[in-house]
Amino acid sequence: MAVVVVGISDIKISDKPDDTLITYSLGSCIGVTMFDPVMKVGGMIHYMLPLSKISPDKAKTKPAMFADTGITQLLNKLYKMGAVKKRLIVKAAGGSELLDQNKVFNIGERNFLILRKLMWKNNILIKASDVGGNISRTMKMEVSTGKVLIKSSGREFEL
Repeated sequence: MAVVVVGISDIKISDKPDDTLITYSLGSCIGVTMFDPVMKVGGMIHYMLPLSKISPDKAKTKPAMFADTGITQLLNKLYKMGAVKKRLIVKAAGGSELLDQNKVFNIGERNFLILRKLMWKNNILIKASDVGGNISRTMKMEVSTGKVLIKSSGREFEL
């Protein structure tokens, strides 16, 4: 089994059944998995911020830093590997207010809101999510099955 680490502002795609995609330290960031159960192809993104308009130059060099540019790139990569939109199983985790418990900036909340808008615009449902609160999460997806596990506060559960 190969563990493929998805860093912050990163996207990874795989069609190798032995791969497990994993991302760590999801605080206000959002981790999103997408899986096509017929093609057995999956991808994961770990994005930091909702909209690329705050830094168009950064979005060109690091599109996965932002939800709007990163989610588009993730979808396009999956489609190139044979995934079909209507079959995609989408799951999300993160969106905490770890460093902003007074909700001054609401980055976590805004990050999840933009994901929901993007999925709605693309006519794709989010099947499951574990977002909000003030905890950090680790998210992993088994490419062979699309199974997504969340680890947080000493416990692990399937999303």
